Amino acid sequence: MASTFSAGGFGPGPAPESIWQAFDQLRSTFEKRVGGRMGRGDVRAAVLVLLAEKPMHGYQIIREIEDRSGGSWKPSAGSVYPTLQLLADEGLITAEEANGRKTYALTEAGRAEAEEAGPAPWESTGGATDGSGFGPLPKAGIELAQAVAQVRRTGTPEQVTQATAVLEEARRRLYSILAQD
Repeated sequence: MASTFSAGGFGPGPAPESIWQAFDQLRSTFEKRVGGRMGRGDVRAAVLVLLAEKPMHGYQIIREIEDRSGGSWKPSAGSVYPTLQLLADEGLITAEEANGRKTYALTEAGRAEAEEAGPAPWESTGGATDGSGFGPLPKAGIELAQAVAQVRRTGTPEQVTQATAVLEEARRRLYSILAQD
């Protein structure tokens, strides 16, 4: 962001509306990653991962995905059952009917496909576990952005300077985490 002098603010820095634009951008980025909709291949991958653990019926699969994603993703029956049919057509799963319910299990080819599927899709949702749809990292980022906005609105010049130094150090430390092997 370009530094400007903001009306009513202390010293150089982004205008208050720029802070809110950045906050909104941050929030929308996290919401896209942890929202209730996943990509097209995610239902397929989730079904394969779950069936690799044990045979299940469709409703169990839906419940397990919702539970494991911390409530941030609940695929509809309209996406799970067609996926099950497609996997059956491809010879990756079999279905046994008992008590009016179809229970699905992986075939050998399905086990191989499940191993290649990689991590479960809900593991890429940021680890949401509190039912908010946000995992700990996005939640911490949003709370930090709120604190920055509060310091910018009400802080003294010294507090703004101190907060800037804290943020710069936090940025450096975050990058150093990524640089570790």
